[in-house]
Amino acid sequence: MRSQASPVSGTPPSSAPQTANAAPPPAAGGEAGNNAAGQDNRGSAQSASQAAKPADPAAPKSPDGKPLNDAQKQEVEDLRTRDIDVRRHEAAHQAAGGALAGAASFTYQQGPDGKQYAIGGEVPIQISQGGTPQETIRNAQTVRAAALAPSDPSGQDRAVAAEAAQMEQQARMQG
Repeated sequence: MRSQASPVSGTPPSSAPQTANAAPPPAAGGEAGNNAAGQDNRGSAQSASQAAKPADPAAPKSPDGKPLNDAQKQEVEDLRTRDIDVRRHEAAHQAAGGALAGAASFTYQQGPDGKQYAIGGEVPIQISQGGTPQETIRNAQTVRAAALAPSDPSGQDRAVAAEAAQMEQQARMQG
């Protein structure tokens, strides 16, 4: 069951958009006003160093530490979304496949931020005849359920489900 899922549309990730030049909120008690009056020069030096820092320290950066441009940021966001969708898709196969399903394996793509994102995956599943027609029927039903478990089954998933349905039909004719 190989995942060829497309990115999930709908709700965006929980991170709110940040502006690159957002100033930190002023400290309680109007400290900035005290600095402007010349009572403490440390505050203005601190403000200058804070202004040089990006507004969102968690914002993605390139492997060399440079900020990403808007297109690169969008690519990272698309890859994150795809990674979540692929992992969810394969987890659905594993959960429904139970003992007949193996461990998921993933295909990765490196993003502009240097991180690896899952863009495809598969979960091997054992399609096998049982010792009795009833056991074969149960196996086939489990395989079919596992193949169709994700909300967006791929063409490969549907092919596995069809193979399992055929195996189930043959077992019903025997038993």
